[in-house]
Order: sequence, then C-alpha cells, then structure tokens
Amino acid sequence: MRSDLSGMDMFLEMLAAERAAAPNTLAAYEADLSSCAQSLAGQGQTLRDATPEGLRGWMADMAAEGQARRSVARRLSCIRQFYLFLLREGLRTDNPAANLDTPRPERSLPGFLSESEVLALLEACPAPEGASPARIRRGQVALAALELLYASGLRISELLSLTRVALAGEAQTLMVRGKGGRERLVPLSDSAREAVKALMETDKALGSPFLFPGRNPTQPMTRQAFDRILHDVGLRAGLDPARLSPHVLRHSFATHLLAHGADLRALQMLLGHADIATTQIYTHVQIEQLRQAVVASHPLAQVGGEDAPEAGKPPSNG
Repeated sequence: MRSDLSGMDMFLEMLAAERAAAPNTLAAYEADLSSCAQSLAGQGQTLRDATPEGLRGWMADMAAEGQARRSVARRLSCIRQFYLFLLREGLRTDNPAANLDTPRPERSLPGFLSESEVLALLEACPAPEGASPARIRRGQVALAALELLYASGLRISELLSLTRVALAGEAQTLMVRGKGGRERLVPLSDSAREAVKALMETDKALGSPFLFPGRNPTQPMTRQAFDRILHDVGLRAGLDPARLSPHVLRHSFATHLLAHGADLRALQMLLGHADIATTQIYTHVQIEQLRQAVVASHPLAQVGGEDAPEAGKPPSNG
C-alpha cells in the first residue's frame, strides 16, 4: 500500500497545517484511511484509484465486522474529505465517495451525575487528617481537577494542558484553546480558584510549567494517571467508577446549567461546540428527565392506581 501514502500524507499534512488538527485527530484519520486502504487492497484497488464499488465493499466489510453505525459514519466522513482533497489538488477527476450512503448513528443520551453526586465526589477529594504529604497532594490534584472540570466544562485534553501561568492571579475567567485551535472563555468559580491556589502552592518547588504535571515535571499528567485518581475518588464517594469519566463531568456541567435556566447558545460557547446541533443533545436529556418525572408522578400514569380513570371515561372532577 505504499503507493497510497503520498496522497494520504498530503491529506494529513493539510489537516495539520490548515485545520490545526490535534495529534489524536490525525492518528484517527490515519487509522480510518488505513482501514479503507486494507479493504481496497483485498479488492485489487488502492486509495488513489478506488471505485465506488470498492468503497461499498469496504463499508460491507465494516458491517460484517459489527462496527457501530456511529463509527462507520465517522470513517466515511474521513474518506469523503480525503477524496474531496484529491479532487481539489487535481489528483483525481472524480469523487468515488460522493454517493455513498451514511448510516444514521444511534443517538445516545450522554451520561451525567446528579448535583448531589457531584457534591459527594468533591467532598471525597481531600485526604483525611494525618495523611502523608503525597496523599495530601493527590487529594489537592483531584479537587482542583474536578472543580475545573465541573465548574468550567473543560475537556480532559484542555484540563491537562493548562499551565500555571494561565491560572495565576484573580481572574474570573480562563482562556482555553480547544478543538481546531478555537479559543473560548470559560468561567472560574471561587471554589475552583481556591483549589487551584492550594495545588500551585504545594507544587511551586517542582518548577513545572503545567498545573497538573506528570511524573516528569516537564510533561503534563497523562490521561491514564488522571483516570486512576478519578477512580479512587469515586470509590471514596460511594459512586460506581464505571459511571465516572472526565466527559461525564463535562456532561454534568452542561445538563445542570440547562436545568437552571442557561441559554442554549451560551452553553454552546462555554462548551466550545462549533455547531449548536452538538449542544442540542442536552435538550433531549431534559426531555427524557421530564418524561420520567411524568411517568413517576402524574396520576394518569399510575396504571391501576386508585386515581386512574376507567378506560373510555374522563377523570372525575371531584
């Protein structure tokens, strides 16, 4: 498949240069292109000379492997962009992916915590009295990270890349660089600032530029290291660690803001979504909550209850 690599490399270089794609995004695109190239190779084709039939064969392979519709749709989006790029660069005169059908992904509602569960999680962060300095610091890291995730709706990549300089002073907001290099302002709560100050005071001798340094202070903490911290805090809070992730806290931030009357456009800006359609999923969360409340509490929903009307008869006015 070496003959495909020139077009693939040019495409990935364009994503990095023109769209400021993150390393993880580039790796995902490369994996998608390689998956397609492998399927095409089995049909005697390459990415550069693929036919619509060859691409349909690739989609059939993914279906046979049982890949989720959302994954198939994402991979197809990558392939479409790739052939549009080849077309624009004059490397092809047609787009073999133009008429491929995109499977409709199943819409799943994001998981989130209740406000009381978030409070329990935050209260479980500090180390007990008399704990070792290492355990005290671990508690400070957990509290500062969870306060920032929940109060500001940060992605985990945004959180772990935060620098000490960015959080110095008494600013009420924080400038965050998100996906595609887009910048946005996010709020800083008083409790988040206090937790950050305590951690920065403890870590000032490390000389790290990062708010959450890794074992090597010149590098940020890894996602895996943070997941272990979150797992431990969840156990102490009495929550199932399987329900916890940085993204669940981001979903909780969004869901609780909407529940307390936040505007959808304002929420889009806070979350850094390029398209408001991405933000609108949280309205589905609210609708589902309302539906469950009606089923649980409305007298007409209590099947067989003493207040339920008989079939075909209106409820009495008594």
